[in-house]
Amino acid sequence: MRGTLLKVVAETAPNAWVRQCGRARGAWHMRDSKALTLDLLSLGFRSAASRRGIATNPAFAGAYDFNSKTPFAKIFPRFLGGLPDGGLVMCHPGHVDAELAALDSLTHQREREFAYFNSDEFPRVLAEHGLALAQP
Repeated sequence: MRGTLLKVVAETAPNAWVRQCGRARGAWHMRDSKALTLDLLSLGFRSAASRRGIATNPAFAGAYDFNSKTPFAKIFPRFLGGLPDGGLVMCHPGHVDAELAALDSLTHQREREFAYFNSDEFPRVLAEHGLALAQP
């Protein structure tokens, strides 16, 4: 499947970049199995994209245990350490209605993330890390 995606991108959108889900090289921790799995899967993807001349983001962050009771305000700053320019942080903030709740078992996380990103804490943490949101 990755080969098909990369072939289509190379043929139809050669100046596009595709998301890869590996962390920054210095951010690998063996204790985070979800992120480590994404790191390992992304190694081959980055290499295959590079061989086709397709750009990817330099790093990815945002994997965490969605069942955690830890406040998202304590989790989010961990994603920023060592994140290079152009790095991406995965998030899925949103308001939950009955239809979404029927389709998605992780709706409580969407609400927690939304509240954090709308708080005064979020821009303060970005500034502490010397980061800013990118403009499209």
